[in-house]
Amino acid sequence: MNMKRTFGAILTILGIVGIIWGAYAFIMGGDGAAVGKYTAAVPFIVGLIFFFAGINLVKTTKDQT
Repeated sequence: MNMKRTFGAILTILGIVGIIWGAYAFIMGGDGAAVGKYTAAVPFIVGLIFFFAGINLVKTTKDQT
């Protein structure tokens, strides 16, 4: 089992969740007391970083046979 690919897939999924959560919180004007409208950019940016890091990790890892 290739641990780098698995970690890359997990990062990609977490990135997608962060992007969706940040975009939803921004559109809805914040999601209550936890995240305000403009602080919703933080999970969005962290989600983008996780997403692109995960995609890059999956792409650059060679298959081991």
